[in-house]
Amino acid sequence: MPYTHETDSCFSDAVGAGGLARADYDALLAATRPAIDALRRRHADGSLPLLRLPAQRDDLPALKEVADRYRRDFDDVFVLGTGGSSLGGKSLCELAGPVPDPALPRLHFLENVDPHSFDALIGSIDPARTGVIAISKSGGTAETLTQLYCSLNWLAAALGKGALARHVTAIVEPGDSVLRKLAAAHGFQTLDHDPKIGGRYAVLSLVGLLPAMIMGLDAAAVRDGADAVMKDVLTRDDMAAIAPAVGAAISVGLANHCNVSMTVIFPYIDRLASFGLWYRQLWAESIGKDGKGTTPLRAMGTVDQHSQLQLYLDGPLDKMYTVVMGEPAGKGPVIDTALFDDPALAPLRGRHMGDLLDACQRATAETLVARGRPVRVMRLAAMDERAMGGLMMHFMLETIIAAHLLGVDPFDQPAVEEGKVLARRYMEERAKAPS
Repeated sequence: MPYTHETDSCFSDAVGAGGLARADYDALLAATRPAIDALRRRHADGSLPLLRLPAQRDDLPALKEVADRYRRDFDDVFVLGTGGSSLGGKSLCELAGPVPDPALPRLHFLENVDPHSFDALIGSIDPARTGVIAISKSGGTAETLTQLYCSLNWLAAALGKGALARHVTAIVEPGDSVLRKLAAAHGFQTLDHDPKIGGRYAVLSLVGLLPAMIMGLDAAAVRDGADAVMKDVLTRDDMAAIAPAVGAAISVGLANHCNVSMTVIFPYIDRLASFGLWYRQLWAESIGKDGKGTTPLRAMGTVDQHSQLQLYLDGPLDKMYTVVMGEPAGKGPVIDTALFDDPALAPLRGRHMGDLLDACQRATAETLVARGRPVRVMRLAAMDERAMGGLMMHFMLETIIAAHLLGVDPFDQPAVEEGKVLARRYMEERAKAPS
């Protein structure tokens, strides 16, 4: 497995009244078996394609050809999309680090429709060296279509309409949609978004892997990590040996029995910043239905030790914590105090930067436990593609299993549609208003 899943500090025998009683946990863990059985059936019959993606490799050569063209032809690439069409790919691309290889294009994930941000971006780059990838499962997402039309008009004004086909790729499900028709009208390359894979579950598909491959990341390794997690679900009889089932039982148990209303994901790895936002959407949009669910929050170590930890330690006992740790000890530059030494620097002198990060992540987890807060630790031996694939598959499966325990559908988002309808009405009213 690409991670360890340490959960003992979620229970009352470790943290007191804020933790889950073992008997309640055992009952919920047993109740995950029907969900595991359903996942196995849906894997076998192919009705949930997400479950087969970890073992799939035959789609990667064609994706590599697209990625290679974008790497060769462009210095900047717009990835247009919002929510699940953006956060998964963005999370994977952060593995390339804060200063990626200068030979690679710069990826710009345009998730909002803030005109200031868009104008600032197009004013700073060369349209002749800019590619566009537009991602919308339905082909009708208003924000994505707005981003795309603004990008197309900018490109056409500089290069002519005839150049658009070379610069744009659309990822959209088959069928009659605005994005499909637009792509056909201008000859854009069009790649099929599987209609049975929702956006927030699409990171292991071309939606997440194409941007990652443009950034030089190993898509097969991402899926290898996910496959390790999936194999446990498919083969193990003991629910306690299936980490996503354990996580789901603990999360739902703490909500049902311990008044936990929020779940905090707390990575101590900068390259997991967007991953925390990806998880936040996955959990919120999948679980928050019919008055059920817990609110996901993202904190980042070490910065949030100095901004949120006071509340976490001394505020309401209503949160579960997932601290995601790497193994930074002994890594990074040595803290050399020769420029100005002081006795107060003794704990730092001669140590590595990673030693301090390790001390901080351990201290945060242990202090939360000492304060009676339920904490699980997910520990990564390496922060690489395989680890990221494993983490993402874990949380997708944990979410699906938790939804089963709560009796909600993990794949729809009915309440969100109300806002979309209202936004469309406002735009129609504006169109009818005198200018």
